Amino acid sequence: MKQREGGRHIAEPGQIDTTHGPILYLENVTVSFDGFKALDDINLYLDDGELRCIIGPNGAGKTTLMDVITGKTRPDTGAVFLGNTLDLTAMREHEIVNAGIGRKFQKPTVFTQHTVFANLELASQGGKGVWSTLFAKLSGAERDQIESVADTIGLRDRLPTMAGSLSHGEKQWLEIGMLLMQDPRLLLVDEPVAGMTHQEVERTAELLTGLAGTHTVVVVEHDMEFVRLIARKVTVLHEGRVLAEGSMDRVQQDPRVVEVYLGT
Repeated sequence: MKQREGGRHIAEPGQIDTTHGPILYLENVTVSFDGFKALDDINLYLDDGELRCIIGPNGAGKTTLMDVITGKTRPDTGAVFLGNTLDLTAMREHEIVNAGIGRKFQKPTVFTQHTVFANLELASQGGKGVWSTLFAKLSGAERDQIESVADTIGLRDRLPTMAGSLSHGEKQWLEIGMLLMQDPRLLLVDEPVAGMTHQEVERTAELLTGLAGTHTVVVVEHDMEFVRLIARKVTVLHEGRVLAEGSMDRVQQDPRVVEVYLGT
């Protein structure tokens, strides 16, 4: 493992050690903004390859949790580790991406003036410039990867299509595909089905459940019907703490969850 000045770890592919624990854990994490605790001594553990849904009312701490994992927000206290070796609180955002954590925000951010193929190609090239990437010669392996990811996200037939002409759901899938081009171990997905048609919601459920196993998938979502489609394990946040955790059936029957979230 490389280190830079100050002893901070710089992650490289294949360095995540999950042989003796979860792929991600947060312990006693607290984040305060002007005295308000967005996260309050929170603990969260994710197993390698699992699909976890995180739900909770507005202001529960869901976005802050994602921000802490990706390095956008630094916790006041607590530990955040990827595997047994990578201290995410000591890493910059781009280092966390390189370590194998990909994040998809609610609003898709694709290159609308480029084709689906070009979007996937650009995503595979990391920090290289747009023009240098588009005019570089693809290797056979790179082309195979693009086509494989396009198959996974259901856009193989749309590879020559301009991304701007895709439906809302297709843009969401394309952005997930762009993350997959970087082969993340952990994929964070924020409200993926907002604004989708019923058919797109079902396809998204199939896509995310299909990614679990190969990837660890965390879905933050308000649509409870969608959560029921994909949920294997659910974490409910409330006022910056874990209110309940377990199967969807168990969580739905928890009177605390009904009171603060599902019953409203």
